[in-house]
Amino acid sequence: MSNHARAVHAAIESLQGTLQVAAALVNAGRAVDLAGLDQEAARICVALGALPAPQAAALRPAMEALLRDLDHTTAALRPPDTRATAAPVPPYD
Repeated sequence: MSNHARAVHAAIESLQGTLQVAAALVNAGRAVDLAGLDQEAARICVALGALPAPQAAALRPAMEALLRDLDHTTAALRPPDTRATAAPVPPYD
């Protein structure tokens, strides 16, 4: 894996950690500020696009895990009265 691919992987893991903390805080009744999250996700996408296809493909599992964490965070941010009707979110890996 190239240095660029390792840096992209580290950025994915960092954003994943941010999402996990945010979901835990919201589930505990705390407010969270997710400002800048979309910009970081966009930077990761641009960086993935700059990688050779095989290196980008190797990061697919990490991106899929990031998307699962985004689903968890989105579910946590829903108002309590809509959480029960929302699609179930699979547990963290």
